[in-house]
Amino acid sequence: MSDATHVNTRELMLRALRAGTVIPAFNIPYLPMMEPVVRALSDTGCMGLITVARLEWVKFESGSLEAVREEYERVRDNRFTRLHLDHVPVIDEDGLRVDYLSDIRRALAVGYESVMVDGSRLPLADNIAATREVVALAAATGAAVEAELGAVMGHEEGPMPSYEELFANGRGFTDAGEAARFVRETGVDWLSVAVGNLHGAISKAKKDSKKTEARLNIDHLEQIRQAAGVPLVLHGGTGIRKESVLAGVRHGIAKINIATAIRQPYERARSRAISDGQRAVYDATVELITAELGIAGSANVLAL
Repeated sequence: MSDATHVNTRELMLRALRAGTVIPAFNIPYLPMMEPVVRALSDTGCMGLITVARLEWVKFESGSLEAVREEYERVRDNRFTRLHLDHVPVIDEDGLRVDYLSDIRRALAVGYESVMVDGSRLPLADNIAATREVVALAAATGAAVEAELGAVMGHEEGPMPSYEELFANGRGFTDAGEAARFVRETGVDWLSVAVGNLHGAISKAKKDSKKTEARLNIDHLEQIRQAAGVPLVLHGGTGIRKESVLAGVRHGIAKINIATAIRQPYERARSRAISDGQRAVYDATVELITAELGIAGSANVLAL
């Protein structure tokens, strides 16, 4: 039986798009979460990404992108996993400038197979310029590049308008015309879009709260798909209605980021023992793959 062991991440995403399936990307804010996620992917035959965002070593306990890489080397399974650097913002959730090129260079140097630069808080022209620079950096190692256009909200401090208000007025939604220009001028491989999705809260006051139930504007997503012509990424995958996520996959979403749905069970259970937290992560990951997304066995599909 063939497998996808030697297929690079860029090609896997293109295959997922063509096959009408989705690759889940599991964020690792605590290093002990990684092993049960990898085991769940292996046990369900699902291809997935192990991923860490800058905020997870700044505001949580993943340590550093190098620490995540080291743990990944210990537990990896090339039949079912790849390593991805998630959100490295140009301007972070606290409004501070980030030395994003340094972080991305470090990730490329230690072997991350794909990286994300997030210039979504910049004006369009500046976001294009920052992304184009990262695409040029990544070309030397062959790594794929993800960027974000539009505003996937939820990480910011302070009150937000109600979700229904945000959805109705399309505040922060990715513009399809801008998406076409962005992809054309940057050469980016994947585009993270805002079409009703929300990040989970990360502030100490809110990180334990139940995430707002969200949905996707599928008509708007289809406009972006046609304009962009590259695999699209759904950040803030936790809490979106199942039927909405599955419709999104049919309309161009080839990668879905999952964080809150495995982080909160880990945080609740680890107070008893780390092994209890790991068991909770494994169970939540299997549930997501099998019942929520219905993508068990996807590694076989992506090997073809």
